[in-house]
Amino acid sequence: MHMGNRLAAVDLGSNSFRLEIGRVEHCSFVRTEYLKETVRQGGGLDDDRNLTPQAMQAGWDCLARFGERLAGYKPGEVRAVATQTLREARNRDAFLERANTILGFPINVISGREEARLIYQGVAKMLPPSDERRIVLDIGGRSTELILGQGANPLVMESFRVGSIAWSTRYFSDGQFSKKSFAIAEIAAKAVLDEALDAYHPDRWDVAYGSAGTVGAIADVLVASGWPAGTVTQDGLDWLLDKLVAAQSADRLKLAGMREDRKAIIGGGVSIVRAIFNLLGIHTLHQAAGGLRHGLICDLLGTTNNHTDDLRVKTVQRLSTKFGVDTVHGERVGKVATHLFGQLMASSGTTDPSESDRHLRKLRWAAQLHEIGSHISHSEYHKHGAYILDHADAMGFSLSEMHRLSLLVLGHRGKLRKLEAALADTDLLAQLMALRLAVILCHARRDPDLVGMRLERVDAQGRTLQLRCRAGWAEAFPQSAYLLREEVQAWQKTPWSLDVIGC
Repeated sequence: MHMGNRLAAVDLGSNSFRLEIGRVEHCSFVRTEYLKETVRQGGGLDDDRNLTPQAMQAGWDCLARFGERLAGYKPGEVRAVATQTLREARNRDAFLERANTILGFPINVISGREEARLIYQGVAKMLPPSDERRIVLDIGGRSTELILGQGANPLVMESFRVGSIAWSTRYFSDGQFSKKSFAIAEIAAKAVLDEALDAYHPDRWDVAYGSAGTVGAIADVLVASGWPAGTVTQDGLDWLLDKLVAAQSADRLKLAGMREDRKAIIGGGVSIVRAIFNLLGIHTLHQAAGGLRHGLICDLLGTTNNHTDDLRVKTVQRLSTKFGVDTVHGERVGKVATHLFGQLMASSGTTDPSESDRHLRKLRWAAQLHEIGSHISHSEYHKHGAYILDHADAMGFSLSEMHRLSLLVLGHRGKLRKLEAALADTDLLAQLMALRLAVILCHARRDPDLVGMRLERVDAQGRTLQLRCRAGWAEAFPQSAYLLREEVQAWQKTPWSLDVIGC
């Protein structure tokens, strides 16, 4: 990466939206600006798990300010992600459709484990190099991530649906503090986190680190009252609990170091931290400088110019191995699919190399995984494969990326009616056409003869695609020619059409 490159990370958390901006000098990131706004979108989910109009508007207003600051940035210089609130929100697509336009960059909703990976990556990046065994905890507004790792490598990652906003709303809804309410909140948190005891047992780590807002808010109060900087201890938590109970309510709480915007959710945050301390035997929690947005910057530094190190490649390989995919055949189908897709893009006049490369990589991954459901059933493997991809914890991928792969896997065979709505996306349609044709041409599970074969658009609207074969090809490969004629009929039931010439 060249000196002077600029990078930015946007983190849409349940409590705060954050923007980290900096430049790259000698392959290292140097922060130049940091913006944070308390949006508290996690408190804006109604009983049906829909974001309220007010919560959506607050998010859009913040993103408009971020978008103004990011004007002029290139797509490869910015990465934006959303976490638990938008993982839960049923109307997240409605929010994101406008949010993407306002920010000027796509916002990817990531899985809990992907969030955990990024958090650990950001924490490790900001710590001195070390081989120490670490546990990292990040208590957000609606989820808590726990990660075991050694040095720069995360080893065990999990996300739990317990957070400072959710717990404050549920157990301190009237803003009142009492010993009983804290006891109930801690018990409830332990009930959710109890399954973590075996995976995160104290004998598996040596040092505990806390990232993000909740731990930082507690540490700020303790430091302002004379406790040692940089750590949260059990004694400190006991002292803080006494102060909260003595205040009786968030409105009456007066503590040095306590920001006004934290008062309403401090009860939930403290109860969760105390539950984790008790459950996992933590005595001292070290405050970490890094977090999710720093993990995003690490990903940008590692993948902006070099896709060979893309974590998603390793994830596809892991999924292939886990589900016993025929990797040789998957690679074969991927090679043919990307070849045909390249021809289609050339005939469409697509000239943006980065955009074409992005579509080609995702098409190749879909081809490599198109038989992932065969481990469950041969006859309906495309449906099982789509389900697996839609619900897999896939490191490096956003939920929308995994859904796109699932659509391609679902649609690579069978009727196209099941993807009728998705076919309005012309890029997805082109990928799907190339994948379906590749699966047909590779039906004998050997490399097909593609000499003289060409796939292109032939009408001004781009709704008719034509596959042209050399003379004599159909006679040489009658079964493939038959399957291609069947494919023509499948596309006749959609707004799109496929013509085959000489096949």
